Amino acid sequence: MMLQGDVLLDGPPVDAPALALTAPISFWGGVNPNTSAIADPRHPEYGLEIAGRALLVPATIGSSSAAAILLELVHGGRAPAAIVLHQPDAILLLGLIVAREMGHATPIALRLDAHHYADLHGRTLSIAGDGGIDYLPPLI
Repeated sequence: MMLQGDVLLDGPPVDAPALALTAPISFWGGVNPNTSAIADPRHPEYGLEIAGRALLVPATIGSSSAAAILLELVHGGRAPAAIVLHQPDAILLLGLIVAREMGHATPIALRLDAHHYADLHGRTLSIAGDGGIDYLPPLI
């Protein structure tokens, strides 16, 4: 099966397991930059780590500090392998842009409608540099 995301910030192609969040998240206070675990105990995915995953985010909860948390995740090697957003978030993307300007490899960031997220959760996604998302259909 194939989907097409809109590239928000280019990055290398990646194969990664998808973690589809079921609620909006604030990176500031919501993600531990030292472990990559979702740190907000009220979040449905509390305790899950985002490092190395294709992170599907239905919405973000603002704070201009989100960019700094994402920068820390990239710098520490604990960033998601890809970030897929329902709507672009300029603050979050700024963290990736600053990380890239500092010489760090950054994950690809895409926009994809959130109605696809439940079907993608838990699957290994192959994300191409042009935003193509390939995945296997469910086993019957």
